[in-house]
Parts: sequence; structure tokens; C-alpha cells
Amino acid sequence: MPYSQMTRILAIRHGETAWNVDSRIQGQLDIGLNDLGRRQAERAAHALVDEPLAAVYSSDLSRAHDTALALGRVTGLPVRPDAGLRERRFGVFEGQTFAEIDAAHPDLALRWKRREPDFGAPGGETLIAFYERCVATAARLAAAHPGDSIALVTHGGVLDCLYRAATRVELNAPRTWTIGNTSINRLLWTPDGFTLIGWGDTQHLDRLDEALDEASDGGRAG
Repeated sequence: MPYSQMTRILAIRHGETAWNVDSRIQGQLDIGLNDLGRRQAERAAHALVDEPLAAVYSSDLSRAHDTALALGRVTGLPVRPDAGLRERRFGVFEGQTFAEIDAAHPDLALRWKRREPDFGAPGGETLIAFYERCVATAARLAAAHPGDSIALVTHGGVLDCLYRAATRVELNAPRTWTIGNTSINRLLWTPDGFTLIGWGDTQHLDRLDEALDEASDGGRAG
């Protein structure tokens, strides 16, 4: 594959929110960063100041967009919002904690925990539809920048999908990898698909409170 057709992707999760701390499902509700999340965003941005980025894209939800704005400030690049990078839509689960979902919707919660590809909470996306959206969006943005590096600032669920696409892990397989707030994850895209280069870099947070790992909330809080 000619090098000129490859796109290097820095995929970054948004900073911490109060709902991350509470293990409350955010989905596509527009929850902003908390104070720690804003500090995490600044640290991640400065860690990437020397990256030769051609573009910065983000989810249009504020927790991701504000994280991306910190990167935009240090690189001088505009942040380009894209709704395709949004977290999964969780329908009736949004706004509830995991314990509340288990109590109110035990049958639905069981199907969710099993990672059934065709399951979606009422009013929400199925896992397979979400996966297809995330992978198609990342591929579309990468294809617009052959030979360059781009940043995608997004959500834990989106990053989970990109990891699975790059490593060929099945959608219903349990997660064994971490997705910390403002973790920096590196992938390569070619017209043949995604390849994993590096995952879960949070060295920029070493002097901050530990990044909240989305694996601790089951990969569902967004």
C-alpha cells in the first residue's frame, strides 16, 4: 500500500464528566466536562502539540467538542464537528445509572450486558447500527486526508468500535482493553481498513487524578 494512501488517526476520548463519575448513562445527552475533565483536555492537547495534524474532528456533543477545542487552541486548527462521531443513542437508558437500569429494566439490561448486536434499548441504536456508523464515519474522515494525520475526539463507545474494527474482535466479545478519559489511541487507515498502532496512552495525566477508565463502568457511560 503506497504511504500516500495511509491516514494516521489519533482517536481521543473526551475528558471526564460528572456523569462518568456517577456511572450514569450519557449517550447522546449533552453533558459537559467537569473541572477535572477540563484539566485533562488541556493536558492531552499539550501532549499533542508537536503532532503534524492536518485536521481536528470531534463529536458535536459538548464534552467531546470542548475537549477538541483545547487541542485546536494549541495547534491553531479549527475543530470540525461531525455528528457521526457521537456516542451511541441509548434511548430510555439515558440519564440512568447502571443500578437504576438493572432495577427498572432487568430483561433489557441483561441483553445489553450480553452485547447482543441486534439489541437496542427502546428509542436507542442497536449495537450493530452504532458500530457501522462509527466505522463508516472514521473511514470517511480518514479518506479525506490521505497521507496525513488527523485527530478524532469522541466517546468511549466509538473508540470501542474502532478498536474492534482494527483488531477484528467480535462485537459480542467482552472488552479487555481500557478507554480512559482523554486517552490517546493511534490507528492507521487505508482503503483496506483500520490497523491498531497504539492504545490507551494517558501519560499526560500522570500528575492529575487518575483518568476514569470507561472499562470501570462497563463501557457504557459514554
